[in-house]
Amino acid sequence: MPGAARFEVLVPPPADGSTRARLGRLELPHGVVETPQFMPVGTNATVKTLHPDEIETAGASIVLANTYHLYLRPGHERIERLGGLHKFMGWDKPILTDSGGFQVVSLGDLRVIDDGGVTFKSHLDGSTHRFTPEHSIAVQQALGPDVAVALDHPVFPSSPRRVVEDAMRRTHLWALRSLEAHHRTDQALFGIVQGGLDPELREESARYIASLPFDGINIGGLAGDETPEQRNATLDVTIPFLEGDPRPRYLMGLGSPLDLLEAVHRGVDMFDSVLPARVARNGQLWVPGGRLNLRNEQFRDDPRPVQEGCRCPLCTRFSRAYLSHLFRAKEMLAYRLATCHNLTFTLDFMAGIRAALRAGTFPAQLAELRQSAVRMSGGEGSNKPA
Repeated sequence: MPGAARFEVLVPPPADGSTRARLGRLELPHGVVETPQFMPVGTNATVKTLHPDEIETAGASIVLANTYHLYLRPGHERIERLGGLHKFMGWDKPILTDSGGFQVVSLGDLRVIDDGGVTFKSHLDGSTHRFTPEHSIAVQQALGPDVAVALDHPVFPSSPRRVVEDAMRRTHLWALRSLEAHHRTDQALFGIVQGGLDPELREESARYIASLPFDGINIGGLAGDETPEQRNATLDVTIPFLEGDPRPRYLMGLGSPLDLLEAVHRGVDMFDSVLPARVARNGQLWVPGGRLNLRNEQFRDDPRPVQEGCRCPLCTRFSRAYLSHLFRAKEMLAYRLATCHNLTFTLDFMAGIRAALRAGTFPAQLAELRQSAVRMSGGEGSNKPA
């Protein structure tokens, strides 16, 4: 692999086929990412409500920032003049930026797409902006993350086959143009597999993207309107065509612990989602086996911590009753403490998966891990801006 990224599988899947899960190590210019790994989303160069030290204490080794939103505000050229994204946001560990492709779906009413690129109408002021593969790469090179991502055309998984096939074809075209436009040797570039829920299209896309000289392979077009069973079936179809490939695999937009676990079990290495932070701001706290809604009346007089034994700032110092009060009073500390907890829970859950893989006990512990995971609704799992 090129010098900007080096990925090593430390513990491969067992020969008996009981799981495709694997333990890995991704070396990037700003540090090492142990995989399987979850990336908190900092849409506007910040994980909402949190200081970088709190993100690191929660266990994060890499964060995601949003190319499209930073292009609009404050502007990639300004960030470049100010020393790049790492310096700008005060985060000295790895950063991955998406390509702007997600906004093709999330801003569906504000864009027009063709083979050349995407024309967006800004959600901020209505101004018009043209995103091409070349422009997306230029913006990401100016931002300076460790990992950039090729521009793609995602669609909802439930879309008709002709729509999915057309988007896949365009994604392949843009993958080539993204590679040709990318020239930073200190920045990795990941390509994206599309194909919806169609097994034949997923095979075609996986084979094609794997044939190109990307540093990593994203599995896109999921964490949308599909069911968990459809997503798992699609991964079961896709991953075998990447077997033996030396690069990390990254499923975009997945965030609930149970969904993460099932994707790891099927051979995925990296994930991102706003979900832990978003549900925290709504008062929902994740605990082993379930979730608590701290806005409920039952917690107003509850002196216990949200989760016994949790190392986060909320659980080591404050009670459920106190957090319930903060939410009712609409105090900003409520959102900060709750987000710290959910990110800590998610990152500790991933650390537990890595420990089981390292010990060789992951298949035996799978049922136990499923019991401790939390299933959130699929619609909340998408990577919408936090």
